[in-house]
Amino acid sequence: MAHAFSHIPRSALPELLRRAPKAELHIHIEGSLEPERIFALAHRNGLTLPYASVDALRAAYAFTDLQSFLDIYYAGASVLLTEQDFFDMAWDYFLRAAADHVVHAELFFDPQTHTERGVPIAHVIQGLHRACVQAQAQLGIDASLILCFLRHLSEDAAFEVLEQALPWRHLFIGVGLDSSERGHPPEKFARVFARCAEQGLRCVAHAGEEGPPAYITSALDVLKVQRIDHGVRCTDDPALVQRLAQERMPLTVCPLSNVKLCVFKTLAEHNLPQLLEAGLCVTVNSDDPAYFGGYLNDNLLQLVDALPQLGPQQAWQLLANSFEASFVAPEQKAAWRAELDALFDAAARDAAAGLQA
Repeated sequence: MAHAFSHIPRSALPELLRRAPKAELHIHIEGSLEPERIFALAHRNGLTLPYASVDALRAAYAFTDLQSFLDIYYAGASVLLTEQDFFDMAWDYFLRAAADHVVHAELFFDPQTHTERGVPIAHVIQGLHRACVQAQAQLGIDASLILCFLRHLSEDAAFEVLEQALPWRHLFIGVGLDSSERGHPPEKFARVFARCAEQGLRCVAHAGEEGPPAYITSALDVLKVQRIDHGVRCTDDPALVQRLAQERMPLTVCPLSNVKLCVFKTLAEHNLPQLLEAGLCVTVNSDDPAYFGGYLNDNLLQLVDALPQLGPQQAWQLLANSFEASFVAPEQKAAWRAELDALFDAAARDAAAGLQA
């Protein structure tokens, strides 16, 4: 059913965005590790950090590109050692997600960041899963896990961590591909993703953030992914944009991340309106919110503030896309979509009543 919300005043949009149900599909749980939690875990685990204080660590978050971020990201993750550490990190995220009215979250996690330090993969998966179960019970957030391979490591390393994870196959729904994009094309992991597909796992991949549009095409054709994470460089290839629109291939775009990592100079220059206009299934997400300056509502609110061409109609579309692109049953998508529509329909009625008064 088509909806027309263009006559809702822009002044109503921030509150609508805050209250609206939404899904988050591109969140690296290690990237939600706030400096305060990093210091608390370091203290609990008897570790010494190369930063004197929380403020000194936060001051180091001045990134020039993806690699400069990854260097400090891996340093922060080094404090995670026990199952309880992973639970605490994820629970911190879920509390913030609940405040943002996130009703569904698909969490990326990077087991190789931890297993390479000698942390058992069981600690990682079981700690995160326990937080997901508690989020459903106490916060009403439906959550699932997606295991990501680090693309700067080898294919053999990816196979190794997959085999380590398979005893806990029932606790994660899919696999992804993240870390340094440049010089690490998707086809490097073709056999790994084929094995994952055999296991019935959903497949997604980072592509077209710093890498070229060809990486998006490879992710689709070689890795057979069901979602593209980032994908903003697709506009460099008009034929690819047309294909993505025709296939309703979701893009999990992360606006504040894109600016922080210098993919775009400012939010005002972001190409998200162009992607929406082209009919793509674009979603908004927070990526690594502790490092990039905001969680999901921060991304949405700053985006519409910086881009006047994003009105209530476009905001509704972004939120509807988040449910369409999620890996959940159609009836659950429909239920969340009905909640979203009811909220925007009520705002439209209020706007119409105000015009008639």
